[in-house]
Amino acid sequence: MSTLPEARDGLQRVGYLGPQGTFSEEALLASVQGETVEPVAMASIYDTIRALRQGFVRWAIVPIENSLEGSISVTLDELAGEPADLKIVGEVVLRVRHALIATEMLPLAEIETVMTHPQVPGQCTQLLREELAGARVLAATSTAEAVRCVLAKGRRGASAIGTPLAARIYGGTVIRSGVEDREDNETRFVWLARTEEQSPAPLHERGAGWKTSLVFWGLGAERPGWLVQCLDEFARRAINLTKIESRPRRERLGSYNFFADLSGALHEAELAAAVEGLRGHCEEVRVLGSYPAAARELPHSA
Repeated sequence: MSTLPEARDGLQRVGYLGPQGTFSEEALLASVQGETVEPVAMASIYDTIRALRQGFVRWAIVPIENSLEGSISVTLDELAGEPADLKIVGEVVLRVRHALIATEMLPLAEIETVMTHPQVPGQCTQLLREELAGARVLAATSTAEAVRCVLAKGRRGASAIGTPLAARIYGGTVIRSGVEDREDNETRFVWLARTEEQSPAPLHERGAGWKTSLVFWGLGAERPGWLVQCLDEFARRAINLTKIESRPRRERLGSYNFFADLSGALHEAELAAAVEGLRGHCEEVRVLGSYPAAARELPHSA
C-alpha cells in the first residue's frame, strides 16, 4: 500500500493492539496531543507493525518491555528483522493495573477459567497460583479481547484479566482490581514510524533527555571477549547503557542479536563515535531510533 488511506476529519492514523480497552490504547490516548490522531485497532502486535509497513497507518504504538515480565519478543524480532524499514520515534511508560473481570460478581472459588494475554499471567502470579490455583488460564490476543470474549459468552465461572476500561466498554463486573504482583508494574511502549517519515510523532510531552536504541550482531560473537569489546566502545566514552539483552537470530544455535538502549542522542559526537567504533566489531549495527526519552510515567487512564 503506497499511500495512506483517508483518515476521518484529516486526523493521522495510529495503529495499536486492539480491540478498544487495551493498555496499548490507554498509552496511545494518554501520550498524544489532544484530538490529533485516529486510533486504529489491530488484532495483534504483528498486525500493528505490518499495517505500518504497508502504509495503512502513519504511526504505530506497540509494547516493548514490561517491568515484571521483561521484553516483548515479537516487537524486538520485528525491529531486528528484514526489511530494515522502521524506526523508533518516541517512547511512553504506562503504569499497568490489572483487574479480574467477569459477567457478574462471584466468589473466587467459582472461577473455572481465566482468559488474558500471554504476557499477563507472569505479572499476576500471586492471584493465579495462590487464590485461583484450580482455574485454567486461557490465552487471548490482548487483554481487551479476553474481556470481550468472556463477556460475549456470558458463562458463569469464566473470567478475564484486563483493564477496568475494558470492563466498562464491554459491560463487565470488576471482581477485584489491582491483581498485579507489584504496584509499580509498568510497561514501556514505543512509537514507530517508517524510516522515510519526517514529521515528528504527535506526542504531547517530550523528556529532557534522549535515548538511542541499537541492535547489533556479528560472526565475532564466537570469540572470547567479543561482547566486552563491543561494550567497551561505550564504557570508555562514559555512555550509559540503560538496557542490553540478546535474542536468537533464528539461524543456527548460538547466533544472537544484541539489543541495547543508550542514554543520549545519535547527533552527539561521543555517542556517534561509539556507534562507529561498534561497527568495527560487528557484521551489522542497526540504529533502531534516536528519540526523546519518556518524560515520566503516564497517568493511568482507568
